[in-house]
Amino acid sequence: MRKVVLITGASSGIGLALCKRLLAEDDELHLCLACRNRNKAEAVRASLLASHPTAEVTIVQVDISNLQSVFRASKELKQRFQRLDCIYLNAGIMPNPQLNIKALFFGLFSRKVIHMFSTAEGLLTQGDKITADGLQEVFETNVFGHFILIRELEPLLCHSDSPSQLIWTSSRNARKSNFSLEDFQHSKGKEPYSSSKYATDLLSVALNRNFNQQGLYSNVVCPGTALTNLTYGILPPFIWTLLMPAILLLRFFANAFTLTPYNGTEALVWLFHQKPESLNPLIKYLSATTGFGRNYIMTQKLVGVFCFLGI
Repeated sequence: MRKVVLITGASSGIGLALCKRLLAEDDELHLCLACRNRNKAEAVRASLLASHPTAEVTIVQVDISNLQSVFRASKELKQRFQRLDCIYLNAGIMPNPQLNIKALFFGLFSRKVIHMFSTAEGLLTQGDKITADGLQEVFETNVFGHFILIRELEPLLCHSDSPSQLIWTSSRNARKSNFSLEDFQHSKGKEPYSSSKYATDLLSVALNRNFNQQGLYSNVVCPGTALTNLTYGILPPFIWTLLMPAILLLRFFANAFTLTPYNGTEALVWLFHQKPESLNPLIKYLSATTGFGRNYIMTQKLVGVFCFLGI
C-alpha cells in the first residue's frame, strides 16, 4: 500500500522542492498537495506526474487562514483516505516584512553578527491583520489553522499499531522573547512571524505529550535561509543577487544559508525516513549547508518549552 503524504503550501518554495525530492527518492508515494490556489496546484501536479508517471499525486484545496476552508478540506480528506502517514505543516506567511536598518547597522559591528545573520534576530518586523475568523492572520496561518487541521484529521492519524508523523516548518527565528501566553496571537507586538514559530515549537511538544500513545508523533524543522517568495518579500530578487557573493562567503561561518529550496528541504526529507517514535520531541532539526555546498542536518534544543509547558 502506498504511503500517503499531505503537504500544505506545496505549490511553491520549500513545499514544491519537498514534493520533488520525496518523489525522486520514492515515486510509489501518494502525495496530496494542500494548496490555496487550485490552478497553481494543478500545474504542479502535472509537472510532478510528467517526471514521475508511476506516482500518485492529488490535490485538496485549502486556505489555512480560513477555518471554514480547513473544515471543508478535512471533510474531503476523510472521505478520500483511511489514513495519512505524514503531514508536512509547511504553509506559512510573513506579511509586509520590514528590515530594521538601525539593528542591522549596529549588529554589523557587534560580536553577534554571525548569529544575527543566521537567525535574523531583531532584524525583521512585520505587519499583521485580522482574518474573517477574527484572529491575527500570521497566528491563524502559521499555527492555528494547522492545529485545527490536525484535530479534524485525528481519525486518519491516530493508529497505535502504525505511527503517523507531523513535521512542522519552524524557524531559527523562533524566539521565546517574542512570545507571550498573555498575547499568544502577538496582536500587540511587531514580530508575529517569530512569535508564531515559537508557538509552533510549543505546540509540537504538547502534541507529543497528548498523542504519542495513540501513535501520532510531531517534530519541528528549520529549512534555513532559502530564497523563496517569503524571503523575496524582505528584499527584491535583484538585491539578493547583488548580495550573493557576500552571502556565499558568509556561509563558511553561518551554515543557515541553505539558499535554495532544494537545500532547505534536507531536514524535512531526512525526518521522513526516520522512525517517528525514535526522534527526540525536544529537538529542532535544522537544514544546513557548508561553504562548499554540502547539505547536512543539525540539531538544536527547543529553548524555554520546559517553562511554558511545565516539563
